[in-house]
Formats: sequence, structure tokens, C-alpha cells
Amino acid sequence: MRPKFSVYRLINVNDILKQSVTDVKGIGDEMAETLADMSIRSVGDLLEYFPYRYEDYRLKDLAEVKHDEKVTVEGKVHSEPSLVYYGRKKNRLTVRLLVGRYLIIATFFNQPYLKQKISVGETITVTGKWDQHRQTITANQMSSGEHAKSQDFEPVYAVKGKMTVKTIRRLIKLGFSQFGHEIEEILPAELLQKYKLLSRRDALRIMHFPSGADEMKQARRRFVYEEFLLFQLKMQSLRKIEREQTPGIEVSYQLDKLKGFISGLPFPLTGAQKRVVNEILGDMKSPYRMNRLLQGDVGSGKTVVAAIALFAVKTAGYQGALMVPTEILAEQHSLSLTQLLEPFGVKTALLTSSVKGKRRRQILELLKQGEIHVLIGTHALIQDEVDFDNLGLVITDEQHRFGVEQRRVLREKGESPDVLFMTATPIPRTLAITVFGEMDVSVIDEMPAGRKTIETYWAKHEMLDRVLSFMEKELSKGRQAYVICPLIEESDKLDVQNAIDVHSSLSVYFQNRYKIGLMHGRLHSEEKDQVMKAFSENEVQVLVSTTVVEVGVNVPNATVMLIYDAERFGLAQLHQLRGRVGRGSDQSYCILLADPKSEVGKERMKIMSETNDGFVLSEKDLELRGPGDFFGKKQSGLPEFKVADMVHDYRALETARNDASLLVQSAAFWQGEKYRSLRDYLRETGALASEKLD
Repeated sequence: MRPKFSVYRLINVNDILKQSVTDVKGIGDEMAETLADMSIRSVGDLLEYFPYRYEDYRLKDLAEVKHDEKVTVEGKVHSEPSLVYYGRKKNRLTVRLLVGRYLIIATFFNQPYLKQKISVGETITVTGKWDQHRQTITANQMSSGEHAKSQDFEPVYAVKGKMTVKTIRRLIKLGFSQFGHEIEEILPAELLQKYKLLSRRDALRIMHFPSGADEMKQARRRFVYEEFLLFQLKMQSLRKIEREQTPGIEVSYQLDKLKGFISGLPFPLTGAQKRVVNEILGDMKSPYRMNRLLQGDVGSGKTVVAAIALFAVKTAGYQGALMVPTEILAEQHSLSLTQLLEPFGVKTALLTSSVKGKRRRQILELLKQGEIHVLIGTHALIQDEVDFDNLGLVITDEQHRFGVEQRRVLREKGESPDVLFMTATPIPRTLAITVFGEMDVSVIDEMPAGRKTIETYWAKHEMLDRVLSFMEKELSKGRQAYVICPLIEESDKLDVQNAIDVHSSLSVYFQNRYKIGLMHGRLHSEEKDQVMKAFSENEVQVLVSTTVVEVGVNVPNATVMLIYDAERFGLAQLHQLRGRVGRGSDQSYCILLADPKSEVGKERMKIMSETNDGFVLSEKDLELRGPGDFFGKKQSGLPEFKVADMVHDYRALETARNDASLLVQSAAFWQGEKYRSLRDYLRETGALASEKLD
């Protein structure tokens, strides 16, 4: 089940449609109880109880039907039907049919009574699954005589308890005949005309009583757009109110100094970095508090963007803070930011739980006095004893690794500082604009020049010896390698390579030649840091690890990433792991050791071998896994839609977001009569208090 954000409910503008479902003639109290179990309580709920699929009974030419496809055919009975009994109370009825130029067999299981209804020479219609190889249909439905046109395209509804699909169809028909004329339009005329959308009344009618697939697609298109627009209006309105009610800092950075800093960087900015820097600087200069998510693939140069923002805030007399999830990552960020900022007079400091005693007291004192301009660290930054003199910018890296509360505490160390979240996990655009609808999203979608593409290969387990000899060749050049495993110890349930076993076998394989390290989630953070430090200083040449190594670690000398049982990982995670190599000037390699049984597993390996673009991968991952699995079951933030699908309808989602953004920024939306229905929606869903409207 997908995680819930706000269960989306299509709006009934007209109060008549809010009446009890018992006001529909033919629905009594007992029936109303059954309907209530299906969340149908009002007339509007009934009319908006959409089918989840449609049965297509249109006749097709068998030449165009694919193997295993559901099909309806009309044919002449060619021979007497044959009925065979087998097992206890089981039977099979077969009949030969002449369908066009095909002589096929229709098979019915456990429907012996049909034998009396079938005569040689008569025309019958059957529906079922087509087996192209055997030229048979496993049928589940049959009717005699001419194919009934009214049954060509039938809606199928989700039902509970004693309710049947046939009954819910009948009840919706009753509801429509009595109240259908009360359905009113809520979208403004210009949007209906712009996108050639059906009226709300027509679209609702067609969703339940379509004459065919084409008509149904038009009705669905109307509701996909409506759902996305209403959701995005809610998000954009919340964002507008939030911004206007939360005063920010107008950061008056010194442009000349900033230009000098950027031109003094050891490498030129990419076009994407320039665009993102301008978006961030625009936010900092505005009177509103920045609330921006910065996405950038592994190695795309987010740290440099962070350095520019931190330098800008310092030139305006404010301090900056960068919070990261692990000590080793904090150390790496501290090293690179110090090299970039200190030559320009920006004093940086590192604060983690390892910084103790006199050094710690000294940092805290200098920070309070404003002598430290940029503080980098782990969650140690949010301890009570940490006091800033004038905090103006808060940056959190890999923000999903921190709790909401931790991020809030850091924000409150200053007076409404600007907030920038950074992530190297490419979030599909469709999810970014839905889940992070109240945030501005910036994307670095371009890699720095001269960066070598990591070569990715998919190898089967029987090729392990060849893979290890390739790895040894790289190690002999003075390089290093990661080996990733899905589990820590052996499991009876899962036949996958585990870190402890792999560490043992590689220690034997590379005996007396190379040192093999082991890292996994059960080690204490100090032990993990020790192992990682030994690897980053080349005291360990091969690091066997579980996925704890995936975020942020920078070892430029590592050129091989070997992933055991790679089919057990999602594309996003595989891409994160691959990004641990390719950080130096040498060619790097990622080898996926996998024998996937499923088609999805094979597809993942193929996609990984073909592209290095994290955003392309994240979109593919979303298609293969679905939104709920992409974030994990416990992650909240995904809205549920009745009709719309975030993955397949992403173009409509982007269109609706742009339209919602323009509407919310216009005065006419907040006061004009023609937008009253949309404002009513915002009130009904509790997105805004009524006094904030009109």
C-alpha cells in the first residue's frame, strides 16, 4: 500500500451532492452501511467512485492479438462441444470455433451447463485469454447470437463485503439519473478551452458509462489534470502563505567580491552550476526565507555551489553552517571548503563528536564571537552549547538522513536563516515536484568537463574468477577496490553473498599481496570511521562492505566497484554505489555480479550497463518499482490520487504545476469571481483558512 500524504478527494462544489447516499432512490440503510465500508457516504462520493479498470469486449481480429492477451471473439460453432470430468468436481468443456479464417478451440473450466447452450452452426461470442501457440482461448464468458454493442466497454469497480460490481454499476446509474444534472464545473473556462477538456459533468458520466476506449481516455484526461491542478494549487498556496508569513533575511552580499571568488576557483563552473548559483543567490537576496532543495548527481559539483553560497553570506556579515550525516563526510567537506574559502579570508571550523576538550571550547567561543564564519559538522552542530553570533545560511547535505526535528533545531540557531537542502540521490522530477511541492527545486544536471565515464559491466557468478583477476590487475597499478554485499552474515532464507564470507574468501585469494578491510552496519561509528580512514589512506586496498559505504565518501584512488548479487538493489542505490569510484583521474569500473531470475532484475542490470545519468536511472527506477517503493514504505509524502498516476501522467503533472504557480501568483486568483470554485476547494481541504482568501 502506498504511503499517504493527503487522501485526495474530488470536490463537490454543490451542497446537494453532499447529501447522504440514502437520498438516492433505491438505497436503504442496510445498503448505505455496505457503501460506507467503501468510503461512499454522500451522493458525491457515489458519483465519484471511479472504476479502476475497464473490460474491453470489442471484437478483434486474431491476427492482431498478442499472446496471453485478453480478447473477445465471435465465431461459428464447428463441432459438438466435448465435456470431460477429472478430479473431484472438476470438468473441462471444449468447443471448436471458426473465427474468420482461424479454427480455434475455446475451453471453459467448471461450467458444464454451457454444453446445453451450444449448438453446431450457431454464432457465439467468447471472452478469455488467447494462447497464440496452441490457438486456444481459455474462456471465462460466453454469449449467444449477435454481439451486444452495449457490452463493448464495461467499467470494473473495487467492491467490498456483499457488494458486487453489477450492483455498484446499478447504484451509480440511479445516482446519475437523479442527481447528474447537479454536477457543476470547477475549472475556469480558459483552462477548459486551452486544453480542450470535457466539462466535469460529461467527464463524470463517461467515466462510468463510456461508449469506448477513446471516449474514456478523454474523460480520464480531464480528471488527471483536475486532480493534479487541485493538489498543486494546495501546495503552491501553502508555499506562498508560508513564505509571506515567515520573514527571511535579505542577504546583501557583495557582488564584486563574489565574482572575484568565483573567478578564483580552480575550475570554471558548468552551465548547470551557474544556473543553480543564480537561483540560490536570488533566494538569498529576497526578503523571504530560502527553502530550496539542490539535487545533483554524484560528482556534479554541489560542494562548489555550497562554497559560493557560504562565501556570499559571509560577505553580507552572516555566518553559515553545513551539517552532514557522518564524521568522515564532515572531515572531507571541511578539507575541501577550507581549501576553497580560507584563501579569501573566510574562517572555517570542523565540529564533530570527536572534537573534544580545549579545541572544542575554543571553537564554540570563536563561533559565538563571530570569528568563525563557516561551521561544518555532524549533528554535533545542533547541541545546546553551540551558539552562533549571526547565522544566515543553513545547508544540510543528504538531508533525508536527518530527522525533521534535527533540521528544525539547526534552523533555530539563527533568526530565520536561509535553508538549502542538498542530495546526491537523484529524485525523479515527478516525485520532486509532488513530494517537495512546497520547496523550490534546483537541479545540477551536467557533469564537470574532463570527468571520465565509469565503465559498467554485468557479469554472471560463474565469471567471478575473471572479475577477480581484472581487479588484481587494477590493484597491481596501485589502485583500490570496493566490494559490496547485500547481507552481513549468512542467511538461511536468502542465497546471497554476505560480507563476512566474502571478506574471508578474498582474504585467502589476495593473501600476502593486498590487505582486505570489512565494514558493515553493526560496527560502531568509531569502528566504521577507522576502517574508512584506513581505506582512504590506502592502508587497506580492498574494502568489503554492505551499503553503509554509499553516501559521500571520497577515495579518488579507488577505481573498481564490485557489487555482489546486484539484482537485489534498486537502480538508485546501485547508482549511488557506482558513484564511490570515478573520483580521480584514472579510468574506473563498476562490475555488477548478478544472475537475476525476474525480467525486472534483468532490465535493471541492462539499464545500469547502458547509462551513467542518475536522473535517467531514477525515472526508470520509478517506472520499475512505483512511487511507494522508491521512497520506502514508511516514507510519507506521497499523495494518493483517484485517477492520476504520477509516473505515467508526469507531463500533465508538470503542466498542472506550472498553471497552479501562475494562478497563485495572480491577484485575480485570490479575488476574482471566476476562480471562486477553486478557492472553495482550498477551503474544503483545509489548505487555507477562509479569511486568507477573498
